[in-house]
Amino acid sequence: MRERIGVVTLESEPLTLIGADLKVGDPAPDFEAVEPVDIVTLDFTRKGLSSFEGKNLVVSAVPSLDTPVCDLQTHRFSEEASKLGPSVEIITISADLPYAQARWIREKQVPNLTLLSDHQDMSFGKAYGILIKELRLLARAVFIIDSDRVVRYIQIMRDLNTEPDYDEVLNALNDITQEEAEWKKA
Repeated sequence: MRERIGVVTLESEPLTLIGADLKVGDPAPDFEAVEPVDIVTLDFTRKGLSSFEGKNLVVSAVPSLDTPVCDLQTHRFSEEASKLGPSVEIITISADLPYAQARWIREKQVPNLTLLSDHQDMSFGKAYGILIKELRLLARAVFIIDSDRVVRYIQIMRDLNTEPDYDEVLNALNDITQEEAEWKKA
């Protein structure tokens, strides 16, 4: 697997990202992650890109939901999701165990998004080039994947403790959804 050093840092220390070096315009790689549906019955569903057919996706990657910045990021995208139409799905993905994610979502009461765990295979982290070698966590990043499964936007935070530029993400998403609406009219 490809390694890139210094793309992200933690407290000014460079970290190593493992995986693809995606660019805007690349086909979105498939991945497989776990959705913690019901922690009591141990009902975990495996999901990948095909689970979100026909949707524009905002994929918000966070290192761990149990940290303040990840919590803020996930809450913010949940709030924004309530304002978006049915053609958009927001996914938050982390390397947290599904059990921890189920506990977090139950305690925080965060609606409007799909929560996925990449803990088992790190399939998403490798495919999207944001697996942190030193920590076995995902780097903080946001990807927008259009309904044709093309990567349309990438934002990887240089410092793991920095929130994304939400306005930039939402503006890019708005541009993409408007483009698609105009294309469907034509």
